[in-house]
Amino acid sequence: MKKHFLSVLVVLLSITLGACAPKVMKPISAEDSPGHHYLVGMRLVDNGELSQAATHFNRALQLQPDYAPALAGKALTTAMTAESRTDKEHRAVDLKRAVDLLNNAVDKADGNSQKYSVLVTGIRVYTHGKPGNWFNKTQDIYDDAISLGKVKVAELPYYRSREAADYFMGIAAFKDLKFRDAENLLSKVTQAPPGRWHEPANALFKKVHKIVRATAEYTLTNVAKRIAIKDKVVRADVAALLVDEIHLGRLMAGRIPVPDRRPKASFIPADIINSPFRAEIMTILKWRVRGLEPQYDQTTKAYLFHPKAPIKRKELAFILEDLLTKITGKKGLPTAYFGERHSPYPDVPPSAPWFNAVMNVVSRNLMEPGLSGAFRPDAPANGAELLLAVMRLRDAMNIY
Repeated sequence: MKKHFLSVLVVLLSITLGACAPKVMKPISAEDSPGHHYLVGMRLVDNGELSQAATHFNRALQLQPDYAPALAGKALTTAMTAESRTDKEHRAVDLKRAVDLLNNAVDKADGNSQKYSVLVTGIRVYTHGKPGNWFNKTQDIYDDAISLGKVKVAELPYYRSREAADYFMGIAAFKDLKFRDAENLLSKVTQAPPGRWHEPANALFKKVHKIVRATAEYTLTNVAKRIAIKDKVVRADVAALLVDEIHLGRLMAGRIPVPDRRPKASFIPADIINSPFRAEIMTILKWRVRGLEPQYDQTTKAYLFHPKAPIKRKELAFILEDLLTKITGKKGLPTAYFGERHSPYPDVPPSAPWFNAVMNVVSRNLMEPGLSGAFRPDAPANGAELLLAVMRLRDAMNIY
């Protein structure tokens, strides 16, 4: 009787466990495989199509529930979704789920090559999600990844090289404002034989190198560091760097010593009242920096500063030229290149309103054209080039 009871119990447990186990789906075509859906999912992540990427990772897991790369991919989309959330509770739930998925992926990894892919994705999970003590945890994952032996490049269908760990750890260091660490990591990728991550690593290396050059002689504030990593800077960022890093208010006040002759900001634009950079913007308005003037808004019928409006490279050139003029006292700078027939930049003709400003800032090494010789006047100015320009302006200020 006892044996019969045990047999029935075993059968019941087997049925229960079988019901709880994830149902494995059968592929409907040759391309309907875990590996294919993982690869498509990762490419969709690169394009920012997170919901579609998650759909492919879910399909991979329907075909093979313990497929580690897809578990890691799902962790990545979850962390990236959490990154964009403003609700703290929802963000915390997503982050915990992302970390749980990643830990499961590490446990399920089949061999060192697959584990390497999972760990590199793990670096990205922590970089996007930024849970508590995230950078140290990212460093641990990176150390685990580079210490793995017998990793075969042929078995890395998405990452395709061992430099992937250096590249994504370089991004992590950059986002944590560890610029020299980022520079060293990215240089490993750029010095390796050209591969999948060579081009993006080289682009980020150039940006990081500008920041390192800018900080060689100066200690930056945390505000300046956070502006420096931006892909696109806005008008408030420019105001903050000019006032905080070159002390524009004190500089200009010292050049106009008579108190009665010092200008005053005539009004406070309504759109900067709650800005964290309100004081810096008011200083900019006080000294009437060309290119950062209030602009008339047809909707509100008022002059606004537009603190969140991105700055184009040609607009930054105007701002820097005006400050050069004020600092050096050379009133002829804004017309120095009028009448020129030829331009050294294929995308800045002499007839362009910003030609003179571009010539002034490039000739004084405040801004740089690209390797092709183009200035890219309509491209957004990024934080690294803004910071380098401001630091070089600071050097010019010291000379004069």
